[in-house]
Amino acid sequence: MPAITRFLSRAGVLVFTLLAARAAFAGEPGQPAPREGDEIVVCGQFFHTGSKVVLWMNPGGYDAYRVERRFVPLDQAGWRASSAHLSSPSRYAMRKGSLSPAQIERFRGGGWDLPTLQSHIDQFVLHYDVEGCSRACFEALQDKAGLSIHFMLDLDGTIYQTIDLKEEAWHATSSNDRSVGVEIANVGAYTNGEENPMDTWYKKGADGKETITIPAKFGANPEWTPHFQGHPARREPVTGEVQGKQLRQFDYTPQQYKALVKLTATLCTIFPKIKCDYPREADGKLMTHKLPGPELKNYQGVLGHYQIQTDKLDPGPALQWDYIIDNARAILKQPPVRNVLGETITAPPALIEDD
Repeated sequence: MPAITRFLSRAGVLVFTLLAARAAFAGEPGQPAPREGDEIVVCGQFFHTGSKVVLWMNPGGYDAYRVERRFVPLDQAGWRASSAHLSSPSRYAMRKGSLSPAQIERFRGGGWDLPTLQSHIDQFVLHYDVEGCSRACFEALQDKAGLSIHFMLDLDGTIYQTIDLKEEAWHATSSNDRSVGVEIANVGAYTNGEENPMDTWYKKGADGKETITIPAKFGANPEWTPHFQGHPARREPVTGEVQGKQLRQFDYTPQQYKALVKLTATLCTIFPKIKCDYPREADGKLMTHKLPGPELKNYQGVLGHYQIQTDKLDPGPALQWDYIIDNARAILKQPPVRNVLGETITAPPALIEDD
């Protein structure tokens, strides 16, 4: 082969290699790769949700990886001072339930691969946070309880992610290892006559609409949206039965419902084992109590904290399950849910009031 031919051949290989490398790693070295602002993180990868997401690594985010407490003076935040209040510097763990010893050894040092995590996660657990807003929720978990949650959903519909979904968050006892969890900002559900914070948080205006008023102790403008004014999706408190108790609760905000629908559809897409449905009785109606042991062990889908533990009431009687599931299934282009007789389950229209 003539020298000029060998030179051109090698030059062609070099150009092809450079072009291939450029295609594999788009962008110039040192140039930022901006987020669009709706991504969640799973195994270090970004996945779009179509809803506002603030990550733990973003300014204004909440970082559950950090050892120190978030809302105490800085000189009291480190583990040495915090150990008098918390039992462990970590608020999360490694998911190990179905892993082999070799997988545990591999993942503990280098992180999960997505297919293995997809085979591992099959539940999405919904909570109300009792604290009323995500800032207060993170303080309660990180600074006081030594617990964690993957997502917090604030009154204005902002989703905060605090850790990668490959981590086991401590939020739902026996389901921790296999689940993803979200704390939805809401002060909770209460029996008649029980002391509760509703009168402090909800004020009725001249138009008859309830307005959410965050107490001053939580600081100015705790939500991401400046000057946000929240309203429950239904004007009057909702009453209903959970764990055999008659409870009263104000509904979640329209912004929370819309974000939760998109987050639910996203998680059901990323994790095919999470079926886009909730626990139902034989007649197709919502199960309002803990799943029996064998059923909980085998359950794959969306569920509430009270369907995992008998001592829990969240997300309460106000949550509009059908609105969430029906709209998430529409995004996923899935057919309507049917009962054991093969009949389509038709829910009454959800009442979601927009401002």
